[in-house]
Amino acid sequence: MDKTIKWGIIGCGDVTEVKSGPAYSLVNGFELVAVMRRRLELAKDYAQRHGVKTYYDDADALINDKNVDAVYIATPPDSHHLYALKVAKAGKICCIEKPMAPSYKECKEIYTAFADQNIPLFIAYYRRSLPRFDKVKSLIDNNAIGVIRYVNWNLARTASPTDLSDDYNWRTDVKIAPAGYFDDLASHGLDLCIYLLGGIKEASGVSLNQQQLYTAKDAISGSWFHDSGVIGSASWNFGAYKREDSVRIVGSEGELRFSVFGDDPIELIRDNNHETFLIDNPNPIQLYHVDHMQKHISGISQHPSTGESGLHTAWVMDKILGKL
Repeated sequence: MDKTIKWGIIGCGDVTEVKSGPAYSLVNGFELVAVMRRRLELAKDYAQRHGVKTYYDDADALINDKNVDAVYIATPPDSHHLYALKVAKAGKICCIEKPMAPSYKECKEIYTAFADQNIPLFIAYYRRSLPRFDKVKSLIDNNAIGVIRYVNWNLARTASPTDLSDDYNWRTDVKIAPAGYFDDLASHGLDLCIYLLGGIKEASGVSLNQQQLYTAKDAISGSWFHDSGVIGSASWNFGAYKREDSVRIVGSEGELRFSVFGDDPIELIRDNNHETFLIDNPNPIQLYHVDHMQKHISGISQHPSTGESGLHTAWVMDKILGKL
């Protein structure tokens, strides 16, 4: 496809300022032509600062703009389903911020709407496109630690000043993100485990609100096993005394250690040898994710994070939360 794909963004908030938005202007074959925020003055401000021609305070106007070929939905997750179905009805390419939607049911309806029309649908699980995790996958695929036995992830953080205050935060509002930071953060790591180790056959977990600081859940424990027989477990706690983000993938001949959100070195431990790999992230961090979308649409390569993979991650999350 030689045509330049013209993108519009619905919800040009903080995540689009640095992490994602600039990538749509940097990737060859893509152009960011329109943005939308509920407050027109904020949409105008974003557009002027980022060199975007058109801005709206009405999502329907952006979706139906004849100059927009594709839509990136970057709103809080409770509106993903509403906007995604409208984008599908308009017959346009779509990328949705993670999580795909608050429930597997809504995700399935989104997936079906695009699949029925054979319209490309991508989910912004951009860690599947980062070189540091490509390195982890390469080490696994080349048997650097032998046959994989299990994976364990511990993610913990202290309560933030916002958590401890009365300030509103949609990320901990049960109506928008039922499992709080689990929806926002754990989704990335679970999706990454699927990318590295294959599909998950079964999952379960327990979840509760330990701190009673907000309405969403703040403590979750989960376990699962992959189709390959690899066993997985994780703990996510958002009221601990210190931050922790540690993943161990253990095999028959060694192990890999890394973090999901940090940029610390990947560690390979085998035969009493300890090797590290320091791999920088791109700037903006979603650059390769967006570039892979262009290559997918052009027929050059398959994007690693599509509606199908995002749907599977949503299923795993709902299983751990006991919603399925």
